[in-house]
Amino acid sequence: MKGRERAELRAEAHHLNPTVHVGQHGLTPSVIGSLDDALRTRELVKVKLGNKDDVKPEDLANSLALATNSAVVQVIGRTATLFRENPDLDKRRGEVPPWRK
Repeated sequence: MKGRERAELRAEAHHLNPTVHVGQHGLTPSVIGSLDDALRTRELVKVKLGNKDDVKPEDLANSLALATNSAVVQVIGRTATLFRENPDLDKRRGEVPPWRK
């Protein structure tokens, strides 16, 4: 992902609320499944990372990205933004992106 694309996605993600929360149990199969579903339908997803002190938020975000075949857009504090394009979604020029719907 190029810097310009990442900057545009960061701007789009600013107004999003976290839709997936990683709790005290860390990366469980259900969390990865929920994130995979959210990425499939919305493409751009914010994830609230748990308060595990032994794992850095950047490492946790990278693990989530590897598990879901997505890209980390940004990590701010304990909130990560991930993006994965879904070629099956109908996208037309001038139409609202799926994460705004």
